[in-house]
Order: sequence, then C-alpha cells, then structure tokens
Amino acid sequence: MMRTRWSTLVLLAAACFFLGGWWLGRGAAATPGYQGSRLFQAVLEHVSAEYVDSLGDDDLYRRATAGLLKSLDDPYTVVLRGADYADLTTATSGNYGGIGIQIDIREGWITVVTTLPDTPAERAGLGTGDRIVEVDGQSTRGWDGDVALRRLRGAAGSKVRLGVRHPGSDTTTIYPLTRAEIHIRAVPPGVLLEDGIGYVQLQQVSDSASDELAAEVARLQAAGATRLILDLRNDPGGLLTEGIKVSDLFLDEGQTVLTTHGRAPGTSRVYSDGAPQRWPGLPLVVLVNGGTASAAEIIAGALQDHDRAVVVGETSFGKGLVQTLYDLGDSTVLKITTSRWYTPSGRLIQAPHDGDSAAAGTALERGDTSTYRTDRGRRVRGGGGIVPDVVVTDGLFGAGADRLTEALGAHVADLRDVIAAYAMELRDRRTVADERFAVTAAMRDAVRTRLRGRGVTVPDAAWNGARPLLDALIGGEVARYAFGREAELRRRRAEDPQLRAAVQLLRNARTPAELFRALPADTARAR
Repeated sequence: MMRTRWSTLVLLAAACFFLGGWWLGRGAAATPGYQGSRLFQAVLEHVSAEYVDSLGDDDLYRRATAGLLKSLDDPYTVVLRGADYADLTTATSGNYGGIGIQIDIREGWITVVTTLPDTPAERAGLGTGDRIVEVDGQSTRGWDGDVALRRLRGAAGSKVRLGVRHPGSDTTTIYPLTRAEIHIRAVPPGVLLEDGIGYVQLQQVSDSASDELAAEVARLQAAGATRLILDLRNDPGGLLTEGIKVSDLFLDEGQTVLTTHGRAPGTSRVYSDGAPQRWPGLPLVVLVNGGTASAAEIIAGALQDHDRAVVVGETSFGKGLVQTLYDLGDSTVLKITTSRWYTPSGRLIQAPHDGDSAAAGTALERGDTSTYRTDRGRRVRGGGGIVPDVVVTDGLFGAGADRLTEALGAHVADLRDVIAAYAMELRDRRTVADERFAVTAAMRDAVRTRLRGRGVTVPDAAWNGARPLLDALIGGEVARYAFGREAELRRRRAEDPQLRAAVQLLRNARTPAELFRALPADTARAR
C-alpha cells in the first residue's frame, strides 16, 4: 500500500514536471519574437557549422544585417562604412579635402570644367579646359569620374602631383599641389535678369545653404533685383535643419514649416518659423522638377502652402522621409528611416516608389488623391511630391531629341565630348565675340565632322530633326567656355520653358499679391 502511494506520488511529480515544462514551452512560444529568434539562431548555427563554404562569424553577421535591411524595401535605411559615410558627410556639409576643381571626363581624359575661388587649383593657375593627364605619375587615361575624385581628393595638407596639358598644347606641365579644406557652395552666384528679376539657384541643402542664400539674395537686391526666382530644380535636398532655415527666410514668425510623424519617441514634431521673414515684399517664384527632392521639397511645400511663392515646373520627386544616423563604431553608421514629412497643409511629401514599402506609407497614403488648402484657400494636390501651381514641362526639344538620342545609342557621351572640345577651340581662336551669337550650319557641320572622326555616324533625318537641341547644346557650351556661367544662363533662358514661365509671371508683379493675381483663375481662387 505504501509502495503504491509512493509510486503514485512519483508519477504525479513527474507528470507535473513534464507538464510544467510543456506549459512553460507553450508560454515561451507564445512570447512575441521567440520563435523567430530561435529560427534565426538555428539557421545561423547550421550555416556556420555545415555550409559548403566556410564563413567567419563577422561575415555571417554582416550578411544577416544586410539581409534584414534589404527586406525592409527602404533604400534610405542602410549601413554606411568608410568611403560611403565620407560621401554622405561631403554631401551634407559641402566640405572635403581636395584641390578645388569641378571636373568632367572629356575624350577619355579628366578635364577641368571650372576652378573654385581661393583654392589650390585656382592659385596654381589651372583653368577651364585643362586636361589632367597624370596624378602622382600615373596616367589618367580611361579613368571614370569616381576614380578621378578618389585620387584627387584627400586629407587637407596632403600632397598631390598633377600632370596637366593646357588647351592647344601637347606639353605636360607638372603642378605639385597641397590639398586644402574645400567648401562646395550650395548657392552659386546669382544673376540679375531683365525687369529687376533676380535668379538664384540652390544646388544642395547643405549646412551653409541658408547663410549663402541670404547673402546672395541681399547681393541681388543691392544690384537692383525687385523680384526673385529661386531655382530648386535637380536639388537632391540634404539637411532637414537647413531646409527649415531656408524656409524661415521667406516665412513669418510662428508659421509652420513642417510636421513629422514617426513611431519612436521624439520623431513626431512640429517645426515652426522662429524669426520674421527677411523680404516680405519680394515677389517669389520657385522652380521645381522631378529632381527636386527631400529638404528642397520642404522649402517648396512650405512656401506654397503659406502662399509665399508660386511654384512652377513639374511635380517633384517625393522623398519625404527622415533618416537618423546612429554611430555604430569602427567607422560604421546606421542611417535609418524614423519618420515621414508633411507640409503645413497636411500633405505627405513622400511619393510611393516601386519596391519601397517604407516610402509608400499606409494604404490611405498610397492612394492619397486628396486636395488640400493653402492659407489663401487655394487648392493644392496630395499624393506625394510637390505639385506646382503652374505646370510647365521641360519638353522643348520633343521627338527630334529622342530620335537623335536613339541614333547615337551608346555614343551620347561622344557628342557631349565633341561639343565641349569644339567650344574650347572656338574660345581659344576667339572666333565668337558676343554671347548672343547665332549657332550656324557651319558649327553644326563641324560638330558632325568631329563625330565622324570618332567613327560615330548619325542619319541625316535624325541629325536635321534635332537642330533645336543641337543649337542649344552648342550655344550653351560655347557661351560657358567663352564668356562664363552667367552668359550660359542668359543664353539657356530662351531655351528653358520653365524659367521663361517664371519670368513672365514676375514681369508685371510688384508685390506678392500681384503675383498671385497673375495666376490662372483655377489656381489663384479659393474653391
């Protein structure tokens, strides 16, 4: 009897032990993420021990990290290492170690497009059209742009020896240069157009953008500008903080510039203007296109929603995500999307892009075709990107340009190289004396002959049908090399339908109110 009782107790204890373990396992299995973590650990152990190729632990973890980020379908959430992080720093600060030149690859050689003011290259006397044929004794023939930049850039104070051939010379001159800290201007010098219209371009929203823009607008005003065109076309954006500062220049104190919405603490915020605007009576047109992105869209959206500027051009790119940087050590940084941007009227800036789930947002956001209201009650469209008040497509050259591009195929770069080389020849021979010169049939024939010399032939129909495009390319390059950037801009204005539309709107607008009254009725009136 006693033996039976003890047997029963042992069996009950065993049952409780095993059942308790089962329930414990059930509870653990129900814990969120538990099964996923067990799966990951099991796969990792098997791959590490048994995969046909040996993989070290560091390699395995890097691959796992890359796979995790790739599965997010968010191209903006990435791990940056070494040179990639340095490139991001250069883009957002505008600073790098180098000699201070802008380059292009022409006829297979590194060619100086322009030198930056007060830099080693300018002080050494390098100029537009110079070919850099050697870097530290190594031929540069065949280098692409990325290779050239890596070899020309370096720590401030380091040395580099350039072999340079000046236009029209076969002699290589050696220039020993010391690299310096170079600043890339966010705002090139502006231009005063006719009727007191100032033109200024914001190339990138780097950490000096607002200060440079303020200084350039003030300079243009001193030169007689009473109206302004702010060109944000092909501005890829940059720093959120600078986008807000640029907007502050044109908005009133207390006006909302941007709101952000995220999941983590501190990622949902309202950003408002903190100071009175600089130029309250200055009529303003902002130019945008499909290359206008990120912080540049913050500026365009805020000025549009508060009726401070008329936006002209084509719908912007639609990159409205906030990335936060986390230093992971060992020259490694995690750039992760943490929130989305919304304009003052509530429009989501982010547009849905293929394979970009983080960008697409919620189903409601992906299908957002709502209209929103500006301060004046004007209707503006949602759905991603900044939709202009006045839509003007950049389609001046039409089907003729498409046929020429198709005929050239892989030789489009050859046409560009030939035109640039020809422009430098005309400059050196002083053939063109006035920036308003007409592109002649002889000029087009000279370019075509040089193309044939490279083995590139274009059918007559494609060549003749692209005459407006060819005249624009030749005219612009010759004007830039012979007379400078301002002359090029003045010349290209006649071939730029978006800039022409902006000038037309501003021509008779003495105040911002008059500018808005010049808009088409369906844009200017509240509905």
